[in-house]
Amino acid sequence: MLKWSIKSFKDLSVDELYDLLRLRSEIFVVEQNCVYLDLDGKDKVALHLIGEFEGKIVAHSRLFKPGISFDNASIGRVTVDSNYRDKKWGHDLMRESIAGIAHHFGESHITIGAQLYLKKFYESHGFEQTSEMYLEDDIPHIEMKREELNF
Repeated sequence: MLKWSIKSFKDLSVDELYDLLRLRSEIFVVEQNCVYLDLDGKDKVALHLIGEFEGKIVAHSRLFKPGISFDNASIGRVTVDSNYRDKKWGHDLMRESIAGIAHHFGESHITIGAQLYLKKFYESHGFEQTSEMYLEDDIPHIEMKREELNF
């Protein structure tokens, strides 16, 4: 079972910030062999959803109020440590992310920029494709929206 917390940037400890940036780097830079600037300036305005297992950060996403990444609230940098993916904690992470958006921002309309290969995963959480495929850092992406909190 994961221990969940949501923190603003200023409430993250130095160790938490280091660990979540390391996790994102392991996934988005090393695993996906993609050189890109992860530090996009949005961490400071995001709420950070952190999933810990046995004291280690193994899941993370950023939650944004409307108007920061998209017109709607949004979820980004959805990451689960590759050593724990067999536990299906990505689904828990998305449920917690959606609930966090509702709780902290009072929003049920959510837009994401999803990697195309994860389309079915996000559809299982109520998202629908709303754009054609586009490349972001040479990785196929699609825009997806979720209009309701319950599914």
